[in-house]
Amino acid sequence: MTRQKKFYLDESEMPKQWYNLTPDLPTPLNPPLGPDGNPISPEMLAPVFPMNLIEQEVSQKRWIDIPEPIREMLIQYRPSPLIRAYELEEALGTPAKIFYKNESVSPAGSHKPNTAIPQAWYNKQFGIKRLTTETGAGQWGSALAYACKLIGLECKVFMVRVSFDQKPFRKLMMHAWGADCVPSPGTETQAGRNILAQFPDTPGSLGIAISEAIEAAVSDPTGQTRYSLGSVLNHVMLHQTIIGQEAKKQLALAGISKPDVVIGCCGGGSNFAGISFPFMYDKINGADIQIIGVEPYSCPTLTKAPFVYDHGDVARMTPLLPMYSLGHSFIPAPIHAGGLRYHGMAPLVSASLKDGLMEAIAVHQNECFEAGLLFARTEGIIPAPETTHAIAGAIRAANQAKEEGKEKVILFNFTGHGLLDLMGYEKYMTGILEDYEYPTEEIAKNLEAIKGYPLPK
Repeated sequence: MTRQKKFYLDESEMPKQWYNLTPDLPTPLNPPLGPDGNPISPEMLAPVFPMNLIEQEVSQKRWIDIPEPIREMLIQYRPSPLIRAYELEEALGTPAKIFYKNESVSPAGSHKPNTAIPQAWYNKQFGIKRLTTETGAGQWGSALAYACKLIGLECKVFMVRVSFDQKPFRKLMMHAWGADCVPSPGTETQAGRNILAQFPDTPGSLGIAISEAIEAAVSDPTGQTRYSLGSVLNHVMLHQTIIGQEAKKQLALAGISKPDVVIGCCGGGSNFAGISFPFMYDKINGADIQIIGVEPYSCPTLTKAPFVYDHGDVARMTPLLPMYSLGHSFIPAPIHAGGLRYHGMAPLVSASLKDGLMEAIAVHQNECFEAGLLFARTEGIIPAPETTHAIAGAIRAANQAKEEGKEKVILFNFTGHGLLDLMGYEKYMTGILEDYEYPTEEIAKNLEAIKGYPLPK
């Protein structure tokens, strides 16, 4: 009999609720703070987000129902398949069983529509007409453009300049779905003009693009624009947990009660939370599961940065968030994993690391592209540069299982395909891709700006 490679769920088996990690954290989550150092009220977020999403952001409920209209739209591409990576296992000669959740099957080619669709729907329900956002590699911008077209909202995307130049087809995807995409920093906002005056040749950063997108939203005199964020915030982590919940059911179809290792790449935290939080629930309740977040050496938020209160953007328009941060003035090196070039980590992911529910490793981009190329040549799919970090982590875990002679079950999140990221592969294959480790002294310099800020408890 042919071995089973793909494990599918029926559309009716797609989760009907999102999982909220907040009430299950061993240590209560530190609240976001306002400029005066006091916890902010939900009403203070109202100019930026609709109240129905703010309610999810501050919710203490473990399970939150997914509205039926959202489920109907998610069913366009969900449930996504769970795939056994037999060919990769054989190439590595490992006794480990490697599974990956293939989130590249969405229309935008990544996991991002899992939250873009709910965010657009909740904004439409609240009477909002247009959304602004930032994007790094373009995956989030593409997803929100798709969701806004699906639901009937205008969409404006500020794309980090280095990615805007490196990845023109992401911009064209957004235009195809009717969104307006501009490079960041630019001259449309005061935040952008200030940065350009100081650093005219800057490659940009997610922190800068966030400032521009928030400014564009809150300065709309009609009050009909809101800002949408593709990672970091609690409600974004919440929406992505559909990934891990599906994976649990699919592993059961494969005859596996639990994985030994769960792996996701880490930028702002959304895909990592999506695959790992449902398994953290099991870990909190006694399951023996190793959970690993993999990030780039060039943006070592979890592995080098301190746990502090910091702003999510350069212009300090966001509240102070409790997170591992390289400092909000961080300007990343122009590595190809544009979606992982963020200075901070989601408060919920930061709290998970602080509480010992997970561990973190940093990997250089040459090792990542090597892993991505091996995956493409065994499993057939060319992964996004961000996704190659998770693959590199899975390969490390599989090689460790080989050394130990243990038949471990490894699960990782395949966050997106790399068909629009082939220039990075060309640089790797021609030997001109350079590794870069962000200097510790630069982190210390960045953090000078937040001296005197409150510290998380």
